[in-house]
Amino acid sequence: MIARGFCLRRFWRREDGTASIEFVLMVPLLLAVFATGIEAGLMMVRETMLDRAVDIAMREVRLGNLAGASHDELRAAICARTVAIPDCENTLKIDMTPVSTVTWTLPSGRPVCRDRASPINPVTTVNPGMREDIMLVRVCAVTDAIFPTSGLAAGLPLDGNGGYRLMAVSTFVNEP
Repeated sequence: MIARGFCLRRFWRREDGTASIEFVLMVPLLLAVFATGIEAGLMMVRETMLDRAVDIAMREVRLGNLAGASHDELRAAICARTVAIPDCENTLKIDMTPVSTVTWTLPSGRPVCRDRASPINPVTTVNPGMREDIMLVRVCAVTDAIFPTSGLAAGLPLDGNGGYRLMAVSTFVNEP
């Protein structure tokens, strides 16, 4: 009995392994911060590239190079300039509607996004409008998170397949 007490006392007084306890407690926290930084950086790159691609495509529409373009043609023009969004052609949705200059009512709600878990592909409208109409263009792309269960992506609203939404908005006036 005395020998057991001596062994337990000696075990509790040992100090080797204390650094490994600190390591085990701190490394998951540091990895979560690292993963959040990577996810935030990639999300900002994707969103910036989407905004720029939409602005360039809408400039082409204003200049008449894409006048009367269909949804598929506009999507191809935007996706050609957005290399950071994988599978852009299948996840990008465009909503182009004229804004009334009499009532100044904007479309309600968020832009339509594709839910990749659903087999139904929502229909969006591309209404080129008339001369001197103010056009509101809303674009939504769905992309996957690198670390979907930790860090930044854990707090984002995700679709059924773990993708988050990126949205871009632009306006222009149809010139005479």
